[in-house]
Amino acid sequence: MKKLIVIMLVITGMSVTAQQSKWTIDNDHTRIQFSINHMVISEITGYFKSFEGLVLAEKENFSDAIVNFSIEAGSIDTGVEKRDSHLKSADFFDVQNHPKITFKGKSIKSTKKSKYKIKGDLTLHGITKEITLNVNYGGTVKDPYGRITAGLKITGLIKRSDFGLKYNSILESGGLLIGDEVSLDLSVRLLKQK
Repeated sequence: MKKLIVIMLVITGMSVTAQQSKWTIDNDHTRIQFSINHMVISEITGYFKSFEGLVLAEKENFSDAIVNFSIEAGSIDTGVEKRDSHLKSADFFDVQNHPKITFKGKSIKSTKKSKYKIKGDLTLHGITKEITLNVNYGGTVKDPYGRITAGLKITGLIKRSDFGLKYNSILESGGLLIGDEVSLDLSVRLLKQK
């Protein structure tokens, strides 16, 4: 695990001060979910199964957190194999040419107790845009295995067209088959590294 953290630090260009704690994603207790309007009348929900992240923070409430996060675009799962294959194609994520979705935090600002707004660069489909996400810090506890773990709820909205994901078709009623706004809903568990 320590070797993996060192490799991640080198890749992301992050440096650690003596006071900073290192936290990694607990994949077994983290869900990276999204939803998007479909045929105007309903939503399609999906999630990503493969991801990793590293958070550096001096403060226990993560108000000074430095965040780097990476998702395997090809791990998308909406529960329908045919749709997932289409989403992985050049019409959407084009995972062959853009296998990773990354987020690099740039700043974090407290809005009220345990609530923050984090700004960072999201790279999706080969395009990088600055986005703002809402973060709710749920607290830090020791799990049954003696590990220090923290919970974060992260939400936000992005426009898929901002990242070159423009595939669509017009319904007979005149509406678009697929909406432009994508709701992000992340339930993140972090594990403190020794």
